[in-house]
Amino acid sequence: MRKNFTDVDLNRSVGNLLRLGVILSVATSLIGFIKLFMEGFKMPKKYTSLDMGSSSEKVWTMFWNSLCKGEGMAIIQLGILLLIFTPLVRIIFALIGYLKEKDYVYVVISSIVLAIMAISFFTGYAH
Repeated sequence: MRKNFTDVDLNRSVGNLLRLGVILSVATSLIGFIKLFMEGFKMPKKYTSLDMGSSSEKVWTMFWNSLCKGEGMAIIQLGILLLIFTPLVRIIFALIGYLKEKDYVYVVISSIVLAIMAISFFTGYAH
């Protein structure tokens, strides 16, 4: 016989998810700081090389290329991204839990919050 999914189970699972997200973020960032320290912690000498007018595609491409090379700064940025995505995953997780509980008021509320976060994330880097 299968146990019913309760509010206590949902709260415990969400709490564990948030803890895991923060721990992974801190561990990733710490690894990145150690790697950056071992690389010599060099910043660009010419700040014009930090092109702030870059398109988001160029920024993501530069990030992924740096991450594939194992550069410390990119690993730190990955840790920050993990921290940013933790609440987003929490909302998705809670939404699934509310669907299982058939609590449709919270399903609608969670869907609205998820939509607002997605819109702000995907439109937040526009020039």
